[in-house]
Amino acid sequence: MSDTRFDKSKLPSRHVSVGPERAPHRSYYYAMGLTEEEIARPFVAVASAGNDSAPCNTTLDAQADICRTGVEQGGGMPRRFNTITVTDGIAMGHQGMKSSLVSREVIADSVELSVRGHCYDALVGFAGCDKSLPGMMMSMLRLNVPSIFVYGGSILPGTFHGEDVTVVDVFEAVGQHAAGNCPLQELIALEKVACPGHGACGGQFTANTMACVGEAIGLSLPNSNMAPAPFRSREEIARAAGAQVMELLKLNLRPRDICTREAFENAARVVAATGGSTNAALHLPAMASEAGIDFDLFDVAEIFKSTPYIADLKPGGKYVAKDMHEAGGIYMGMKTLLDGGFLDPNPITVTGKTLGENIEEITWNPDQKVFYDVKAPITPTGGVVGLKGSLAPDGAIVKVAGMDRLQFTGTARVFECEEDAFAAVEAREIVDGDVVIIRYEGPKGGPGMREMLSTTAALYGQGMGEKVALITDGRFSGATRGFCIGHVGPEAAEGGPIALVEDGDTISIDAEAGTIDLEVDEATLEERRKAWTPRTNDYQSGALWRYAQNVGSAREGALTHPGAKAETHVFADI
Repeated sequence: MSDTRFDKSKLPSRHVSVGPERAPHRSYYYAMGLTEEEIARPFVAVASAGNDSAPCNTTLDAQADICRTGVEQGGGMPRRFNTITVTDGIAMGHQGMKSSLVSREVIADSVELSVRGHCYDALVGFAGCDKSLPGMMMSMLRLNVPSIFVYGGSILPGTFHGEDVTVVDVFEAVGQHAAGNCPLQELIALEKVACPGHGACGGQFTANTMACVGEAIGLSLPNSNMAPAPFRSREEIARAAGAQVMELLKLNLRPRDICTREAFENAARVVAATGGSTNAALHLPAMASEAGIDFDLFDVAEIFKSTPYIADLKPGGKYVAKDMHEAGGIYMGMKTLLDGGFLDPNPITVTGKTLGENIEEITWNPDQKVFYDVKAPITPTGGVVGLKGSLAPDGAIVKVAGMDRLQFTGTARVFECEEDAFAAVEAREIVDGDVVIIRYEGPKGGPGMREMLSTTAALYGQGMGEKVALITDGRFSGATRGFCIGHVGPEAAEGGPIALVEDGDTISIDAEAGTIDLEVDEATLEERRKAWTPRTNDYQSGALWRYAQNVGSAREGALTHPGAKAETHVFADI
């Protein structure tokens, strides 16, 4: 007998399981050992970005398998499938990083195609490394079937000379080694202990930032994402997600009901308050587009501008995700933000309750050290700041968490790719007062909008973190610190002002006022503009070529399709 709680006549899976004409389809399910009763249940996709490419992803498949028991408990029929990841820590500092942002679209597309092709009724998605988190959430918003997002959890911190360390310490030690301040044997000893097991990077880098977004925006169960990957509680979370998605199916509560504009504003608040990754300013607009909501870089920056920075997290602070978990998770931070009037309590969440109702269950812990009260923040404005000016008419972004210096005027040193800039850093050719320009690394020009952690970490390791500035139309890792400005638009490949900068130009940045200007008169720029010619990159076929043909500006989220606004149907209603 079928479960009377669910009416398959209105669910997508009816197209592959109901009626005499679907007998051939059902034969495949019988081939896999399913019973007639199981075939009559709602079909739930359990999507995993699990693989052996990096520790961020190695526990995801096991967690996804445990999720199946929760789905079955709730009366559903789980079907697991996998998607790809490109792990930034391994792709970093070479041409492989051009694949990273592109993988976000491939992940969203592959989940969409699998769900569409097999007509799944609901979705639980597991992700671990940077781009897999927004990619998975983008697919949920695109498909709009009842969905829950689960983060696989962070890595535990390593220990070196009695101190907690992360992979960022290794990247920065490379710079120290180049500067002659870190013997090779010391570097080798550090690399062997920095990452002690499974899980994603431990600081408030992109993965943990977007994991916090998952909870703040309402797509994840409360206080589920900050439990480290090795913790047994991850099994309980996976099972609970499977059971709860069946409740969402009963309620017909969908991602676009949850992720309203107010929910996106809440998510942006949480990014700024935690000193999160600048990449969130790329991913939130992309997610919003999947829901048909206009929410670009400037919208994100406006929210950042008025949000207090309250979380003492790496790379700008002391603590890692494990510490946040023990302090009460991101909900502890959201409690003081809500009490201070910085969050909207009304958006619904996957619990079926509002964000405010979920937070009401939290008691402020005055003994925890990670989160400051909004009445006494680390700084009164957010850890991430948007910039705009003659160098970046379409905006740029900088993480200021932990920085002492918010203004910088210096002399341009122009590089046409990251490799050339990194070589100059390694050779100690960058001096105090330089503004390092790395261009033709944008979404189209790279293609793929590379992160520059290898270069920024090397500069920081040399003690140059706030003595120079670095500006790019590419991206920075969430682990980046120092005066590093990314997402400059329009990008160089489209003839933006960054393409016209020459060695010796004066550039002025004010992260407090939110400005970034090229101090060159318009007549001179016009002459340069006339002489400028577009460049051809080395990717004239394959996935990166196809991406470059379709991708839009960083300001809009580096989108490759029109989003929900252009829809003629929603998959969930087929």
